[in-house]
Amino acid sequence: MLNEFKDFIAKGNVMDMAVGIIIGAAFTAIVSSLVADLINPVIGLIIGGIDFSNMYIVLSGDVPEGASLEAARESGAAVFAIGSFIMAIINFLIIAFVVFMLVRYVNKVKAMAEKPEEVAPEVDSGPSELDVLLEIRDSLAKAK
Repeated sequence: MLNEFKDFIAKGNVMDMAVGIIIGAAFTAIVSSLVADLINPVIGLIIGGIDFSNMYIVLSGDVPEGASLEAARESGAAVFAIGSFIMAIINFLIIAFVVFMLVRYVNKVKAMAEKPEEVAPEVDSGPSELDVLLEIRDSLAKAK
């Protein structure tokens, strides 16, 4: 059983998957920063200067007016974190789009690699040497 497990781990697909998961986790951190640090402020400006990441609705409990989402959660209030949810949706859409573009590019490269090389069309370069010799022979035979 241990040898089967070693064989499974040594297969290329498992290693490729592990590398993909590690790169995906790093990429998720980049996208989260992109959304939180670049996209959310722009959306906040568009919707009137509201801090997008701190948008929430208090379901129960007392939260001071204008408190951040973190402060509302620390006070023990039940909150519906709309901003966090919207940020997660934006993260997902960006990641899905980038993965789509990556898969599209890989498929294009794969299709180009599988496509047989185009053969240049044969160019008619005139009669061959044999054709010329046969024509000379026939002309000499007629001349006699």
